[in-house]
Amino acid sequence: MASLPHCFDDAPLCAADVARGVARLLWRQDLVGICEVPLGNGRRADIMAIDAKGCITIVEIKCSRADLRGDGKWHEYLDYCDRFLWAVPAGFALEPFDEPHFRPDIAGLIVADRYDAEMLRAPQVRPLAAARRKVETLRFARRAAQRLLGSLDPGLAGLD
Repeated sequence: MASLPHCFDDAPLCAADVARGVARLLWRQDLVGICEVPLGNGRRADIMAIDAKGCITIVEIKCSRADLRGDGKWHEYLDYCDRFLWAVPAGFALEPFDEPHFRPDIAGLIVADRYDAEMLRAPQVRPLAAARRKVETLRFARRAAQRLLGSLDPGLAGLD
């Protein structure tokens, strides 16, 4: 049987470690997520998760200050989620996340390692419009199902 696709294969090991810790935190909060999720605008969310009520959360992982400062597209994720969070490894300088550009008024903040994560700042909930929620929920469900199907038969899985 084939294995599930590996997330963050083309990213630094740090990103995979942070993602693993974030996934554990989300799981404890009753959110299930998938990694590297293409959005309708052509962007790709590092982690997208959904809770039992259909609230969609996007987590953007940053492993270096240069990666954070160079990311001018992150705000384009906001139209695809109810909650947005940054996730960084332990030891990351957190001061930039208080700057207006990184929207501390709406964006949450997580510090994580490969074993666990802690939410330092909860995100503001900004409910999606009903039509957008339906589209994104269906897209999430289909993508997750395609990935699961791909673990059973790689020839049947759709491409991300």
